Amino acid sequence: MHVGTQVGARSDTDFEQWAQLGVVNICADLPGDPHDWTKDALSRHRDKINSYGIELDMVQLPLASSILEKSKSPNIMLGKSPERDREIESIQNLIRMCSEVGIPSVKYNICIVGDVRTEREVGRGGSSVSAFRWSKLDKDEAPGIAGDVPADAFWERIDYFLERVIPVAEESKVRMALHPHDPYIPDGWRGVDTVLGTVDGLKKFVQMHENPYHGLNFCQGSVTEMLDDPGAEIADVIRWFGSRDKIFNVHFRNIQGHKLDFKETFPDEGSIDFSEIIKVYQEVGYKYMLMPDHVPWISGDDPQGTAFAYCYGYITALLQSIGEPRKQPYVIKEPGDHKTSPIQSR
Repeated sequence: MHVGTQVGARSDTDFEQWAQLGVVNICADLPGDPHDWTKDALSRHRDKINSYGIELDMVQLPLASSILEKSKSPNIMLGKSPERDREIESIQNLIRMCSEVGIPSVKYNICIVGDVRTEREVGRGGSSVSAFRWSKLDKDEAPGIAGDVPADAFWERIDYFLERVIPVAEESKVRMALHPHDPYIPDGWRGVDTVLGTVDGLKKFVQMHENPYHGLNFCQGSVTEMLDDPGAEIADVIRWFGSRDKIFNVHFRNIQGHKLDFKETFPDEGSIDFSEIIKVYQEVGYKYMLMPDHVPWISGDDPQGTAFAYCYGYITALLQSIGEPRKQPYVIKEPGDHKTSPIQSR
């Protein structure tokens, strides 16, 4: 288990800083539409990241958390054939290419209404934080281009996708990590039943087409947003999925509040005691990245970089406190099996 990030690098300096901060495992995408990625482009992308001492652990498939209208693979969730078949074929090829260049996992969303929030609120020290208050949401907002999608229809579309993609992931030995719906919303809002917005829905999902390469991008924040008493309930949820090896990545973020009524926080101030919950991940043998996510907006010349650096350091300290070994920088094997530090050799 080790600290990771999915923050997009703003420049090559970000790669240098991550390596210096000990963040040597990342999820990072190439520019442009993933449907247009090539094996050579993925290989060059991986090699560049490796040159900073960082491992490319994951990329995002063109199934994002943005609303359906902005999706690069809209027909999969519209259930529209033959268009969805062409999108699925492209995703199958992406999985194969990741395997061929040594990228071991991919993350994705199966989402229609997107990540829903109400207005931002004031956080610690005057920071700005994301929030969701069901009482403030327009309950009569009209459906989007997907129209009404009851649970049965949503599950059919999920099943159609998994049936065609999971065998390719198994053959390619690439882990597929699904992000939950964020947040939990009562069924029928904008005409959609958000079937992956509950713990029971996620349990059903990982047991469909069950496979060692089929699991979750376990957003701890999104899962705690499903719970009535997050502090008391989250540990057993982690145990259920973790003991079955269904957690392939963790968005390690915190909230203050509970289902339908919360704001997002720094990791040390929410409803979950991270110093205790990290022991649960260790207990279930979790071995991949812990990523900060949705950090508060703070003041300063580099608010994003500073806020994330705080979280990287916090996670690193938690890992040290439970005796997890520090992840060493990626080392390139030169011809003749001579090992050299890519940072020192540039």
